[in-house]
Amino acid sequence: MAVVFERPKSLCDVPLHYCPGCTHGIVHRLVAEVMDEMGIEGNTVGVCPVGCSVMAYDYFGCDMIEAPHGRAPAVATGVKRTNPDKFVFTYQGDGDLAAIGTAETVHAATRGENIVVIFINNTIYGMTGGQMAPTTLPGQVTQTTPFGRNPELAGYPVRVCEMLSTLTGVALAQRVAVDSVPHVREAKKAIRKAFENQKEKKGFSIVEVLSTCPTNWGLTPTDALKRLRDEMIPYYPLGVYKDSVAGGND
Repeated sequence: MAVVFERPKSLCDVPLHYCPGCTHGIVHRLVAEVMDEMGIEGNTVGVCPVGCSVMAYDYFGCDMIEAPHGRAPAVATGVKRTNPDKFVFTYQGDGDLAAIGTAETVHAATRGENIVVIFINNTIYGMTGGQMAPTTLPGQVTQTTPFGRNPELAGYPVRVCEMLSTLTGVALAQRVAVDSVPHVREAKKAIRKAFENQKEKKGFSIVEVLSTCPTNWGLTPTDALKRLRDEMIPYYPLGVYKDSVAGGND
């Protein structure tokens, strides 16, 4: 019997710890599929900091490093500069990348570090109980904004791809989503392009993935996907914000 669907070899055969309906698992699969297709599992180093993806070292078959909260781009920079022949990627959430790790993200990008950043944006702090994140939408209810995020008090959400697209060292800044089959396919293409950019030494590539957090949103998985489409995508439009050849440090 022909096999038409199977687990990527770069994705370990273990149960995931993510909540039901969480879309981290989809993104994990896409990253693993790209590693399989490019044949780079044994030549890849992933870096995950604190957050929902803190245990990603259990799921990917490649070498993995645990970084302090927000410091994944700095750790990835060190790995890539000392091992320029390796593929290096970070896997970070919005609270990690766009809050405590803002400086590391911006400076790695502006230096044109030849790494891939997978950025999961679910507009909330997932692992620590659902507090407001830098990406939380105006009016969104969280544990720390029980009446909804008020921009007059908490400021406005950070649009990461738009911000990083202004930096010379960025080769790719693209926002995708995983709420539908067409969007999942587009997300995989973006992740593949980011890894191809690293292979071609083009510089810093970031793929922002709009994702769901049914538990902390207080929604069913189906309703969470609807919220992503109805509320997140209008505020965070999908698309390529920068795609150009950029000088790296290899």
